[in-house]
Amino acid sequence: MEMSVAAAAAVHALVERRETLASAESLTGGLVAATIVEIPGVSAVFRGGLVVYATDLKARLAGVPEELLAERGPVDGDVAAALAEGVRDRCGADWGLATTGVAGPEPQDGKPVGLVYVAVAGRSGSTVRELKLDGNREAVRTESVTAVLQLLTDSLRQSSPRL
Repeated sequence: MEMSVAAAAAVHALVERRETLASAESLTGGLVAATIVEIPGVSAVFRGGLVVYATDLKARLAGVPEELLAERGPVDGDVAAALAEGVRDRCGADWGLATTGVAGPEPQDGKPVGLVYVAVAGRSGSTVRELKLDGNREAVRTESVTAVLQLLTDSLRQSSPRL
């Protein structure tokens, strides 16, 4: 599934449910938000987002615990979950999305290129997926966007709409 198809599916599901979304992005650098806002009608559901590329901003802006970042580094499943939960809370959204990982071309903190964590946070908690992606920097970033949007759509299917 390509990014725009994944974005359209997620946005239309959110519009139907009258629920909102926010995003916290690291390796995707705003590509999740940019992809979402291409969909007509998105203003009804997209609250905004954070691009927290620097590790200290993950704590300061998105509320990721500093101890977690110090212990595990920014490329971690629990960090992805904390990013999603933090942006959901700080933007007042029903759903929070997050991406963190290594796009390349070099490994980061001993983590290989293509290791990515995507997360979705909702009322009932967070779901994280670990991805091991191949390809160049652009391919890793693009596949990360598609993966987080697919995870949102899957999470929407599994949860009941808010009342």
